[in-house]
Amino acid sequence: MVTTTPLPDRKRQSNPVLKFLGKIPWTWVITFVYLAFLLILPIIAMIVKASQEPFEKFWATATSPIALSSYEVTFVTAFAAAAINGIFGTLIAWVIVRYNFWGKRFVEAVVDLPFALPTAVAGLTLATMYSNKGFIGAYFAPFGIKIAFSRIGVFIAMTFISLPFIVRTVQPVLKELEKEIEEAAWSLGASQFQTFIQVILPPLTPSILTGVALGFSRAVGEYGSTVIIASNTPFKDLITPVLIFQRLEQYDYVGATVIGVVMLAISFASLLAINLLQAWSKRYG
Repeated sequence: MVTTTPLPDRKRQSNPVLKFLGKIPWTWVITFVYLAFLLILPIIAMIVKASQEPFEKFWATATSPIALSSYEVTFVTAFAAAAINGIFGTLIAWVIVRYNFWGKRFVEAVVDLPFALPTAVAGLTLATMYSNKGFIGAYFAPFGIKIAFSRIGVFIAMTFISLPFIVRTVQPVLKELEKEIEEAAWSLGASQFQTFIQVILPPLTPSILTGVALGFSRAVGEYGSTVIIASNTPFKDLITPVLIFQRLEQYDYVGATVIGVVMLAISFASLLAINLLQAWSKRYG
């Protein structure tokens, strides 16, 4: 008996495109569709919206004095907060992993608090604590140091919300480090400081940089806590997310989109630089 291939199957076999699509796993299709609608298409829509402006107006909006000031406040302060957390977050992860003490579970829960706490509540709490009449800010007010409603307050808010990213990124790597390597270094005469710098720090560096990158990205996009603890004064402590919201309140949708595209480009460039640094540390660390 002679059998024939159904027409749809023969078309699929003869068409290379259909043949290729038939080999794509369904998990890939779901992943691509999910990422396309969640990330890719919104970014493309924002870029297309901004590109509708003439280049002269786009450039004037993106490089206006108030926009440049907000970029500087946002990215410099976020980088400073992520760098500080890179040091103290690593120290906190070290204490949690290497020591057993009473209240350890409470400390771990406190580290995760910025994940669960609404950002507006965090901002309100920080503003209450660090205002001139607050529990902490009152000690600095007599010396003329204003924490809340200043750039220092923005820095504290960014540090608060980005800390868990460094701790939770470094912690599992610390758990996997073999204690025998440190003991071997001690037996060869290395001090604890030398052992940390030459034995422990190199394998920790990629995870620290990853945590710093995640914390930096989180701090750059923070809005809820910073808008409460800052005075939002232009050329002082106004961050870019708040500036975008102010443009939207003025119904300047194109202007808000232009500043958003610039912020997106700077964020991508920063993350690319950090990822390249990570790759370098993994190769030569």
